[in-house]
Amino acid sequence: MRELEEGTSLQLDYRKLTDIGSKRLNVVPVAVQNADTKEVLLFAYVNEAALRASMQTRVATFWSTSRNELWVKGATSGDTYELLRILVNCEQNSLVFIVRPQRGGICHTRNSRGVARNCFYRELDLETMQLKNLDP
Repeated sequence: MRELEEGTSLQLDYRKLTDIGSKRLNVVPVAVQNADTKEVLLFAYVNEAALRASMQTRVATFWSTSRNELWVKGATSGDTYELLRILVNCEQNSLVFIVRPQRGGICHTRNSRGVARNCFYRELDLETMQLKNLDP
C-alpha cells in the first residue's frame, strides 16, 4: 500500500469499473467537491440506498465497492462531510456532491506532518509520467 499511496510510479486500476460491473453493484460515480475551496476531495460511488441516506441526513454517504456496504464518510474518524448540493450530469450516470468538511480530515492518508490531506494530493507529470506529491 505504501508504494501505491506514496510512490512516484503510476499504477492506475483500469479494472475497477469492470470489477464493479461484474459484481452488479448498480452504482454511479460521485465526485466530491469542497464548497468553499472548489477542490475535488475524493471520488466514490453511490447506490440508491446511499443516495437516499445522503439526502435524508445531509451527510455524504457512499457505497463501499470493496466492503459492499454503506459508507458514511467520517463514521469512524468523525470527519464527516455536510452535504449541501447534488449535481446530476446530462446522462444521469454520474453525480457531484458539493460538501463542507466538518473537521478538515479528508483522506485516510496523512502528510509528513500527520495531517489528513485531499485525496488528490499527487499530480502526474505529463513529460515523465511520474507522480509528484503536492502535499508530502
